[in-house]
Amino acid sequence: MLSMICVDVDGTLVGTGNVVLPEVWEALSEARKAGVRIVLCSGRPAVGRALDYAQRLDPDGWHIFQNGASIVKVDSGESRSEELPRALLTGLVEKAKATGRILEVYTDREYAVEDTSPASVAHADLLGVPFAPRDLLGLGGTVVRAQWLIPHADKDALLAEAHRGLQLHPASSPVMPETLFVSVTRDGVNKGSAVKRVAGFYGFELDRVMMVGDGHNDVTAMQVVGHPVAMGNADKEARAAGRHHVADVDAGGLVEAVQLAMAL
Repeated sequence: MLSMICVDVDGTLVGTGNVVLPEVWEALSEARKAGVRIVLCSGRPAVGRALDYAQRLDPDGWHIFQNGASIVKVDSGESRSEELPRALLTGLVEKAKATGRILEVYTDREYAVEDTSPASVAHADLLGVPFAPRDLLGLGGTVVRAQWLIPHADKDALLAEAHRGLQLHPASSPVMPETLFVSVTRDGVNKGSAVKRVAGFYGFELDRVMMVGDGHNDVTAMQVVGHPVAMGNADKEARAAGRHHVADVDAGGLVEAVQLAMAL
């Protein structure tokens, strides 16, 4: 069996209705009992539902949040996160005010959003945290990431804009199908860089690691592991990066991936 399974959240672990299938929990639990490290590898922050998922999957393990910008050992709270420099953050906030786009700003455990539209409120519910508008530049602690919330139709225009020194990570969720989430980290910080670091913490070779995902933001991680798995609902970039392909999230595709990892 493989040494480590990295699991995306939205569209991989979590399907329609923000639900994880019981058989998915069972399969992942059996893999952990067998000695496989399970690593949450999400664009979400280490709060609310994502933190609950990580603690249930591997309660004393390292987990990846915020598209690789936040790496947290969930039992101790130890963090190996990547700072988003203040000058780059200020530029993003200025762009948000000029364009009227929704921007969120994150530390490891907190986030700020000034916009009060339904999309911002719905995203707080998706994350499993109370909605409370805050100054984008008012967070204490180390800022690791920002995130645009935009309509899917605006994707090409946003990605074509200059984001010097930054890396963009588009992703979607079946829970909010009308919204595209575009994470922004320091250049070179992504799920792939984080998976390499976590595998190193455990002393695992990357050819014995699996990454299961469905979105563009999963591709960097899929490219560095020996066993990239694309969900049946994956977008074209993730499908192309997959060495293995499984069923849709709502049909238990992640169970298939875990069974494969146990047999390899």
